[in-house]
Amino acid sequence: MITVVLTIHVIVCVSLVVVILLQQGKGAEIGAVFGGSSQTVFGASGAGNVLTRITSGLAVVFFATSMYLAYASTRRATGSVFGSGTHSVMPAQAVPKAKAALPAPAPHSAPSSAPASK
Repeated sequence: MITVVLTIHVIVCVSLVVVILLQQGKGAEIGAVFGGSSQTVFGASGAGNVLTRITSGLAVVFFATSMYLAYASTRRATGSVFGSGTHSVMPAQAVPKAKAALPAPAPHSAPSSAPASK
């Protein structure tokens, strides 16, 4: 289910960018002087009304999928990496038995560099 919603979310994101870039800005009149396009492609009235409605619809779907994905990600994440440490991702390894501890060697008396007194 999350994969389907994520796919829809990505498609809506790309579509939203394309639709927003197709819209004509407020200051497009001065841009048309330098080789901008005319509005005859979308008809005499322009595409403002249609593109605005498509943008609104895509924005609603974008916010809905964003909220669902945020909710789903909190439901999937259980626990914390800073937890109590009782669960390990590494398998338990057998610890070899330690050999019997040998007694520590007796300290040797170091020869004195001073001559022995008589």
